[in-house]
Amino acid sequence: MKIFKYLLFLILILIIGTSIYVATLNGDFQIEETKIINAPKEVVFNEINELRNWQDWEPWSGEAEDMILNYSDNTSGEGASYSWKSEKMGNGAITTTKVNPFSSIQQEITLDAAFGESQNEVYWKLEKVENGTQVTWGMKGEQSFMEKAAFMFREESLSEMMQPRFAKGLQNLSAAIEKKMDVYAISVDGITQHGGGYYMYTTTASKVSQINEKMGNMIEDIAAYMDQNNIERTGNPFVLYNEWNQENNSAIFSAAYFTPNEVITPAESPVLTGYMPNQKVVKTTLKGNYDNLQEAWDKAYAFIQQNNLQLSEEGKAFEVYLTGPEKSKNPAEWLTSIYIPVQ
Repeated sequence: MKIFKYLLFLILILIIGTSIYVATLNGDFQIEETKIINAPKEVVFNEINELRNWQDWEPWSGEAEDMILNYSDNTSGEGASYSWKSEKMGNGAITTTKVNPFSSIQQEITLDAAFGESQNEVYWKLEKVENGTQVTWGMKGEQSFMEKAAFMFREESLSEMMQPRFAKGLQNLSAAIEKKMDVYAISVDGITQHGGGYYMYTTTASKVSQINEKMGNMIEDIAAYMDQNNIERTGNPFVLYNEWNQENNSAIFSAAYFTPNEVITPAESPVLTGYMPNQKVVKTTLKGNYDNLQEAWDKAYAFIQQNNLQLSEEGKAFEVYLTGPEKSKNPAEWLTSIYIPVQ
């Protein structure tokens, strides 16, 4: 009987001692992972800020087929939240508490595990770098007594368990963003009439591969010139192709803006005035990155050939940029119209 009492006493001492030891352990933790994603800050921020996008790349859903998601009415910005239930992964919720557009996001994550409920801070930091955006995803907080006790008997610490998942999540995020940015669509809208009109332009010659790079700077220069001289712009910028030499991989093209009326410029002006007649054209629309423009042109010319149309001898083909980098950082949202004059 005395031995039994001694054993109980020893067990009690062991429990008290272990409890004291666990209580004195530092429960503070911080888990952080960083990755450079080949995308603009704005695109990365919008992907993370919209909580419905998370199911495309967060690493936990793939580990639990029974996970059920529920979203709040607001799923982006401050106050947005969603929760999940899963017998395998446990229950939890995440709420966006603070947003600094295109730079940082702060969130609160609540986890309902077997050893009790815990609340910790999740944070995102976005920094523009040469190759895209450096994304830092982290979580920090303080483990409860039960959490510290539970991890005493595990082979992995909390950081060791979570770090690979954060790394996997950022890899998934990068792949999801690049996939969405690559989405494009081409439609040949058919024959229509373009009204033409006066326009202001500058002209240059370049390799075909350099057109996209040069035309952006040229359009900016024309817009600045027109603003400085109080000249009204009509519609969107466009590029007029004066000559195209496929064999030499070269082109002569003009970047331009339409104007309501003819503008007489000084002889030394770097920007000139031109006129485009009202003409019949085949219109083609590209929604997506400019990298897909060649395919759009090919489809436009295929339509012309299939319908036995004749190209205009005097008309010059042109592209109108309805939505471009100045309006959206996501190439999938860029909208370009191609016009090819026909007889």
